[in-house]
Amino acid sequence: MDRVEPNFHRTALAAADHPQAGDRLAARRLALLCLAAVGVVYGDIGTSPLYAMRECFFGPHAVPVSRENILGVLSLIVWTLVIVVTLKYLVYVLRADNQGEGGILALMALATRTRRRRQWLLIGLGLFGGALLFGDGMITPAISVLSAIEGLEVAAPQLGAYVIPITIVILIFLFAIQRRGTAGIGLIFGPIILVWFLTLAVLGVLSIVREPGVFAALNPLYAFGFFVRNGVAGYLVLGAVFLVATGGEALYADLGHFGERPIQIDWFWIVAPSLLLNYFGQGALLLRDPGAADNPFYRLVPGWALYPLVILAAMATVIASQAVISGVFSLMRQTIQLDYAPRMEVVHTSSSEIGQIYVPSANWGLMAATIILVLGFRTSSNLAAAYGVAVTTTMIITTLLAFFVARNLWGWKLWQAASVTAGFLVVDVAFFGANIVKVAQGGWFPLVVAAAVFIVFLSWRRGRNALAARMAKTSVPAAVILEDFESRKICRVPGTAVFLTGRTGGTPSALLHNLKHNKMIHQRNIFLTLMTEKVPHVPEPERAVVEELRPGFYRVIARYGFMEDFDVPKLLQSLGSQGLKVDPDGDLTFFLSRGTVYSRRKPLVSRFLDALFIFMMRNAQDATQYFSLPTNKVV
Repeated sequence: MDRVEPNFHRTALAAADHPQAGDRLAARRLALLCLAAVGVVYGDIGTSPLYAMRECFFGPHAVPVSRENILGVLSLIVWTLVIVVTLKYLVYVLRADNQGEGGILALMALATRTRRRRQWLLIGLGLFGGALLFGDGMITPAISVLSAIEGLEVAAPQLGAYVIPITIVILIFLFAIQRRGTAGIGLIFGPIILVWFLTLAVLGVLSIVREPGVFAALNPLYAFGFFVRNGVAGYLVLGAVFLVATGGEALYADLGHFGERPIQIDWFWIVAPSLLLNYFGQGALLLRDPGAADNPFYRLVPGWALYPLVILAAMATVIASQAVISGVFSLMRQTIQLDYAPRMEVVHTSSSEIGQIYVPSANWGLMAATIILVLGFRTSSNLAAAYGVAVTTTMIITTLLAFFVARNLWGWKLWQAASVTAGFLVVDVAFFGANIVKVAQGGWFPLVVAAAVFIVFLSWRRGRNALAARMAKTSVPAAVILEDFESRKICRVPGTAVFLTGRTGGTPSALLHNLKHNKMIHQRNIFLTLMTEKVPHVPEPERAVVEELRPGFYRVIARYGFMEDFDVPKLLQSLGSQGLKVDPDGDLTFFLSRGTVYSRRKPLVSRFLDALFIFMMRNAQDATQYFSLPTNKVV
């Protein structure tokens, strides 16, 4: 989804003359944005109560269900939400907007904007963080939906055998509807999640009134005492406590969709109070009934309300999964635009919202991986170990990249940026250490996925650089060729030829091949280079630069943001303002270069990376579709 921008044009004109009406309009717009943000931004973190508390007292590293431990875990949960989600993301990281856009690749682009030394290291960190999010996109639907359906085991233990089949059916439905887009179902995301958060709050309050002493956990001394009493076992519980903050990265990724203010309003007025009330409610339940540790969330409700709650939880987890899947689609498009991944089919599912996209190959790959995870891990408890490793690693990378943004772009002094970064890193590394010990229990999965995706990024960029260097070595300067054309008086035919080339200098090889085989050139020839900048959007007035090389020969360099799609016919139509009038429907021919790539390297690693690049290059989406070219005008 792109930034929600309802059409208030007519109302806004009237509001200009009536300040009170303008205030009401702004308030309604903000309310709409807040409602939409609740559904998209907070779906992931909002479903954490389904399993986070349970993992602390019933997971592989559980601690005994005693009063001191319950209050200690609750205190850890409270201060995790305060430090990691509130201070780090909502107050600190959310400021690092790249022209209004967020996410780890947007942060990477900001961090490398003014830094030239060791830029490759920051790019590597950002790409690996992005690769980890692909693993997160596989795990989130599996653990969320599975944990919701596990409520059936509480309602009726005999239904336990149906948990996995029902989960798989829901997941298949979830991925099958992706091609239809989120425009229609997105209208009900906000209200459903709002009902979900209100339900969390009500369930928590009903339990707290029976054990109000649970609020003692607000005292951070209970958290320190927890570590003193439990030692290493207490530290390992941090891996389960961290599950309450797993949606933190989504807050930043969705910055471009809604803006900073709606996200912050939702957190402070709806999400944080509801989550805290529910966690305290689960803690109060455990104080009364330690035997409820097997599933404290569903044990909060009476028997008659279990089935409705399972249905509501399933809807909430589907929405949470939808948001993560959409995020993977957006991340995939960004990596393609930044030339770290091969061209793939990207389908726009909305005519009005450019951010609503569907990537078929990514969708079916995610579905297969998610179903395999459900069949392999069987329970949400088993999946919890895999979940924490991916997100904690991404959060560490975010903290490191934010340091360079604060230092180089915000102008912070070294001691200021280092102090803030060190403070957040202490927390991040503590959570990472508690999760990394779970590698053998499932934490290996997101690391393997991230490594595989990172190798794809590395292989593609490496191959593209090598190919560009090879082409540059054999390229002929445009001035030399054009002078030769004038001296030889080569036959000119009517029409306009557009040669797409990746180089901003030299002569397109397609032009030379056309001349070699057809012995002619067109009346007008345009050398078109499309470039992706490290910003999400490039303003239309700054889109293209036109240079006349010789009469009838033009070089056009067009710049796009990493959140934008190439549309060559539309671009050519816009060049009239710079004196180059091109009619995309007129006598126009597009020429594309196509070559055969092979490897001569002998080392095994080099041969593998070359083979992977060649495979991806041969299976990449056709350039005609990628650049939105009319198929009947392409050579």
